[in-house]
Amino acid sequence: MIILCLQMGPMEGRTDLDSDEEIPFNSSPNARKVHPFDFETVHLAPHMGVVNSWIHKQSSIRPLRSIYIVLLKAKINILLPFGPLAILLHYLTGNHVVVFFLSMLGITPLAERLGYATEQLAFYTGPTVGGLLNATFGNATELIISIYALKNGMIRIVQQSLLGSILSNMLLVLGCAFFTGGIVHYNKVQVFNEAAALVNSGLLLMAVMGIMFPAVLHFTRTEVHFGKSELALSRFSSCVMLVAYASYIFFQLKHQHSLHNLNCNIDEEGVSEEGSEEEEAPEITQWEAIGWLAVLTLWVSVLSGYLVDAIEGASDSLNIPIAFISVILLPIVGNAAEHASAIMFAVKDKLDITLAVAIGSSTQISMFMIPFCVVVGWLMGKPMDLNFQLFETATLFIAVLVVTFMLQEGKSNYLKGLMLILCYLIVAASFFVHMDPSNDDN
Repeated sequence: MIILCLQMGPMEGRTDLDSDEEIPFNSSPNARKVHPFDFETVHLAPHMGVVNSWIHKQSSIRPLRSIYIVLLKAKINILLPFGPLAILLHYLTGNHVVVFFLSMLGITPLAERLGYATEQLAFYTGPTVGGLLNATFGNATELIISIYALKNGMIRIVQQSLLGSILSNMLLVLGCAFFTGGIVHYNKVQVFNEAAALVNSGLLLMAVMGIMFPAVLHFTRTEVHFGKSELALSRFSSCVMLVAYASYIFFQLKHQHSLHNLNCNIDEEGVSEEGSEEEEAPEITQWEAIGWLAVLTLWVSVLSGYLVDAIEGASDSLNIPIAFISVILLPIVGNAAEHASAIMFAVKDKLDITLAVAIGSSTQISMFMIPFCVVVGWLMGKPMDLNFQLFETATLFIAVLVVTFMLQEGKSNYLKGLMLILCYLIVAASFFVHMDPSNDDN
């Protein structure tokens, strides 16, 4: 039977091939009559030649398609030319106000594109490594700005910009997401995983404790060695906070089944399951995503230098406190990606992902980025500490309490979102009239 099938095979295959007119790469008539079981190179040469030319053509077009997807497709990329324009005007005019605002506009789409490239790479690395990538590159803009400012000795700008990122994510980003989701889904109660929200709230309270003690120690004048004890305490607390954050990441990665069940609860209706699967297909390859991460990170670091250099000049020219620029304006630029993502997921009634974006980002900044900057300053010989001054520490403590009470029910509505937005407006107004008592650090 096997011999009979092999003898009949070529005849059937020949008949099928003769009748089929839509076989690709069959421009020559000889290639159309090749036997299926004939593997001689002479018969396959024309076919392989066309295949190789097609692959070469696709490889030459692929980079152009990647550039189009990353740099041209998104509407926010209309702000990309402001970055080179800021650098040009820095050398032509030296106007700090113009350079500052153009740099902010130029960094905004780069922050959003960094988040996009990270999401694309997460498709190939899986959820575990993807979560670590999101934790690393999610706040890359704030980290780059902070390290550059720390290198220049602008310790207060580092502290205030990181504090502003926490306040912006907790109050403004989460408030806008709750408000938008509540308006769109006004006829239903939006719910989220209360346990996951409380874990992040607990970490935020731990971060407040680590930041509060050096400030209280300083202002109560109870240090054993004034000016040195708070720095030593800050460095020790930073190491402890880094260990706590690493334990938190380890806990998340070792409980992937719980996170999987949490994600399944998000799509309980099952209406948009097919659509979500189609939306989650990667648009660029793995190496393209890695390359874009490197390019975007480098470009953000370049623009961050011009942005930080123009802060003091813009503050003097506009008569705006540096605290307001650092706490309010800079975090809005760095949180552009989180802001858009949180609102989008809230509109889709996926509040668990919204909380992971907003509150998770605040947790990462408070438990990882701030202690990390203290350790980096330690290595650089810069006296970076956790003494955020009394006014800023109290602001952070009250904001964390407000958000913790908002998340206790496990439910959301537009009123809670509006309250969080109004709280952020009060914070912004407070820093607009706040005069930093430690201007000598700047």
